[in-house]
Amino acid sequence: MVCIGVVDTTFARVDMAKHAIQELKRLVPALKIKRYTVPGIKDIAVAAKKLLDEGCDAIITLGWVGPTQTDKFSYLAYSIAIQQLQITYGKHIIDVTVHEDEAQGEKLKEVAINRAREHARNLALLITKGPNALTPLAGTGQRQGWPDVGPL
Repeated sequence: MVCIGVVDTTFARVDMAKHAIQELKRLVPALKIKRYTVPGIKDIAVAAKKLLDEGCDAIITLGWVGPTQTDKFSYLAYSIAIQQLQITYGKHIIDVTVHEDEAQGEKLKEVAINRAREHARNLALLITKGPNALTPLAGTGQRQGWPDVGPL
């Protein structure tokens, strides 16, 4: 049975993991899902590593980045750590990140939920259909959280 790790934070203002898990279970009912919640984005990498060490086949991370310059630097450090984990383990870690200055209020909530669900869909395709599952979508201007922009 395929195991997916889901890592989220208490800093987020939307429970994106709930929506990602719902989407994953809808698309791949037999999945085993392990959820790990940490305080903030700089804590996500170690949680993802622990889930990979426990045998998860892939991870989806759900981070929330505040609007300040310090928040942006924290995101950069987090992103580098996630990239290093992917290289080290040779497994997908789908990073779902919402930046608080992308929108406000209900629109920001909508972006977060949509992004979580659409990235969960991408992960479901990768784990069920393999590395070429997303190839038909290459160059089509897909966006998670916002409307697709289409190809040029």
